[in-house]
Amino acid sequence: MPRYRLLVEYDGRPFVGWQRQNNGVTVQGSLEQAVAKFTHEEASVQGAGRTDAGVHALGQVAHVDLTRDWPTDTVRDAINFHLKWSEPGDDSERLEAAITVVSVENAAPDFHARFSAKSRSYVYRILNRRAPSALERGRVWHVAYPLDVEAMAEAGRILLGRHDFSSFRAADCQAESALKTLDALDVARVGDEVRISTTARSFLHSQVRIMVGTLKLVGSHRWSRDDFAQALAACDRTKAGPTAPPDGLYLESVKY
Repeated sequence: MPRYRLLVEYDGRPFVGWQRQNNGVTVQGSLEQAVAKFTHEEASVQGAGRTDAGVHALGQVAHVDLTRDWPTDTVRDAINFHLKWSEPGDDSERLEAAITVVSVENAAPDFHARFSAKSRSYVYRILNRRAPSALERGRVWHVAYPLDVEAMAEAGRILLGRHDFSSFRAADCQAESALKTLDALDVARVGDEVRISTTARSFLHSQVRIMVGTLKLVGSHRWSRDDFAQALAACDRTKAGPTAPPDGLYLESVKY
């Protein structure tokens, strides 16, 4: 059975997350519906990262097994063609789904989008200016007061390496262990944006958003570097900062 590797980008705002569930439209479910319309068969689409509701992707990777050996360009174009959904209660109006399959490649039978991944990279975008954005609402976190990027970067370096990230995991996180190795964390200003980029083999539930929410406390000079270090050492979610909204978070890339 041929296996295909998909590179997917999406706007997370219309979805309740990546993972298929019964309480709303999901990215995984939308892709599987498009595949079913194209192939007339039920196929499971497995993704590299289970992004939460409202979280976006620039480089999500997924795989799907099909019974027929299709050309990769045909798979890409057919899925994109069928990625349409109706506004609830209005069957006459068709909307393009906020998902695009950017490319499709043939994959080895043992390739798995999630379990074969060596690292995942996320970027978080903060619009740091007085005025909100007219064009990027839901795609950035608007922080109106100035942020000290250098202080945020210095504090962020504390997180590099292997740590118990219990202070930076959601209460409903189902991971067996909070021990994770953070390979990179960079904070940079690009025009009016503060961008926080981070890479690890895997992340805990809401880990990136909690790290960003806590770094914002440092950037606003409400917390010091030592406060940030103490939050990490506490291994207690109540000792870290708030969870940043999903708006500014993007799954940027996955490496294999």
